[in-house]
Amino acid sequence: MDRSLAVERLLRDVPPHELPAALRSALGEHFGALAVELLLADYALTELCQVGREPYTTEPIPVEGTTPGEAFLSQAAAFSHDGERVTGYLPISVRGDRLGVLAVTLPREPEPPVWAELERFAEAVAHELFVADRDTDLYIQARRSSRLTLAAEMQWQLLPGRACTRAEFALGGQLEPAYAIYGDCFDWSASARKLAVTLINGMGEGSEAALLTNLAVNALRNARRAGIALDAQAELADQAVYAHYRGAEHVAALLLEFDLATGAVSVVDAGSPRLWRQRDAKVERVFFDEQLPLGTFDGTVYESEGFQAIEGDRYVFVSDGVYNALGPHGEHYGDRELAEAVAATADLPAAHVPGAVLRELTRRRRGGQAEDDAMVVCLDWFGPTPQAGPDAPPSVTVRRAD
Repeated sequence: MDRSLAVERLLRDVPPHELPAALRSALGEHFGALAVELLLADYALTELCQVGREPYTTEPIPVEGTTPGEAFLSQAAAFSHDGERVTGYLPISVRGDRLGVLAVTLPREPEPPVWAELERFAEAVAHELFVADRDTDLYIQARRSSRLTLAAEMQWQLLPGRACTRAEFALGGQLEPAYAIYGDCFDWSASARKLAVTLINGMGEGSEAALLTNLAVNALRNARRAGIALDAQAELADQAVYAHYRGAEHVAALLLEFDLATGAVSVVDAGSPRLWRQRDAKVERVFFDEQLPLGTFDGTVYESEGFQAIEGDRYVFVSDGVYNALGPHGEHYGDRELAEAVAATADLPAAHVPGAVLRELTRRRRGGQAEDDAMVVCLDWFGPTPQAGPDAPPSVTVRRAD
């Protein structure tokens, strides 16, 4: 049997928790590997954590300034040498979602096709990890360099992923502080013709805020999966939140639906998440008609509006934990600072932008404790795909920020 097929078959056949041991055995037998380690990115995307038998028992590897981190950030193989030995760090990612790095140590430098073969195994590992999380906590535990709060546990389980890439778009999102978030959340889903993006900012703190956000996100998913229009989705979610909290709690939300055939975007603005657009090196805020947060009153009627996405656009969504963050002298992180942050990250891929903006926010606080959780989502629009074109897009008002 071809060794590539032998390794890939083994990955599919072993129990999910035995993937690391199976990799060591298979790559040792077929490639002469001296060591094989599975390094997974932590929730903050600042460290790579080795998968072991017990969580928190190995020292994490910083992403910044290390060879494994270079492979993770660049999404390209990186190498280190120790005498004749060579270690290749191969990115583990699936559909644009960066999971970590596969480290393979060989006794000597192989022929280039060998590294290409091993990179293909890293891709196969990514798919197996994606499936394995259904059946084992091993890899979820390994992504943690410290314990999550209950609220953070609930929020992270809601997320669709941290990045997604298709021919029409690339998405990246991040929540901070990663191990103690409250009510912020994002969601996305793509079909053959539509991309839905949802930004959520729930009231309150701790597990109560997480429960509120869970209700809102799942109500919106239920409505979206019923195939109804965007404004009706908001109304059904509004009814679900109001029925439970009777107006005492509410959820700010920004709902968007991209038509992948035309670039037409429908929007319902129900609260505080804000949208910034970078087009032709010009950064400006996109304003919508802000409507009531979900769950404020019984029977609220929502109206959708829209705009046209153009090839090359970048959209950056932020929650109030970003634009209301206080600096060292009590000043808010305002529109000017956000525009500068979006412009400064123009050369980064979408998956890297949220982390870069949030790191700038941390520097602004000079290491001080965040008063609220923060969410950043970045969407790069590459252009529509040739499909049957639906209705023309509605209009939108775009104003320069003061």
